[in-house]
Amino acid sequence: MSDASLNSTPAQTQNPDAGFGDFFALLKPRVMTLVVFTAFVGLMSAPVSVHPIVGFAAILFIAIGGGASGALNMWWEADIDRIMKRTRKRPIPAGKVTEGEAFGFGTALAGISVVMLWLATNWVAAAILAFTIFFYVVIYTMWLKRWTPQNIVIGGAAGAFPPMIGWAAATGGISVESVLMFTLIFMWTPPHFWALALFMKSDYDEAGVPMLTVTHGRKSTRLHILVYTALLAPVAIGAAFTSIGGPIYLVVAVIYNAIFLKGAFDIWRRDEDMAEADAYAVEKRVFKHSLYYLFALFMAILAQASLGAYGLGGW
Repeated sequence: MSDASLNSTPAQTQNPDAGFGDFFALLKPRVMTLVVFTAFVGLMSAPVSVHPIVGFAAILFIAIGGGASGALNMWWEADIDRIMKRTRKRPIPAGKVTEGEAFGFGTALAGISVVMLWLATNWVAAAILAFTIFFYVVIYTMWLKRWTPQNIVIGGAAGAFPPMIGWAAATGGISVESVLMFTLIFMWTPPHFWALALFMKSDYDEAGVPMLTVTHGRKSTRLHILVYTALLAPVAIGAAFTSIGGPIYLVVAVIYNAIFLKGAFDIWRRDEDMAEADAYAVEKRVFKHSLYYLFALFMAILAQASLGAYGLGGW
């Protein structure tokens, strides 16, 4: 963390009376939505029934743990958040919350989420949640992000753990199916974030973050997107022939992987002389589709699990 982030600035002391909305924003609610959804799918696709109250508690504490990670991420990255256009309005750089408040808030929520998930479900789910928070805050935020252009590749594991936590909350263990859901998100993360980095490149340049677009250039990044999307497709489609897949999932996986591959190919083959506005449109379209992609595939897993509960939908 840079010296600038350790010292008080006028922006940090402008508004000491932070409101509920400011602290809620520290939780990165958009990211939390994805965490909650994939954890819920992991919980519901497990081959055991879970009492609704236990299931609700599990998802609640997983969400709180994910939010704690977001708050601690903002605490550590306050210095670069003040530089990047995309993050300047976050609570700390906007002067709504101090770095000390964010650190205390995130630490408290992290401890509460792990302990309460343990009490509500089991120690395996709590241990995976604790490791997820540690991995995202320490391994990714504090170390990888500012050190290597492979930050997203390795750090993407943090966002891939929620379905494993949900599965463990239901079953008390880890299985091939939960690892497969982890792998699906892990392989999806690099092309998703690199597509974002392509049309937000100036932000990472100015902040000095060694994103692939900064260290290797746009052309190399576009090739990486194509390669990772091509590697993702067999993993995603192959899941259709496991216990969490089925005909519905297979149809969804084939359609969305075809669209994703087409978008990655369009990014890779585009002319270097293409107008900036046209290139931006292509890159942003692929980024948006990547969001729909993950939602669609996990919704299909959930649909298969729902039908499976009635003896329908499997092979």
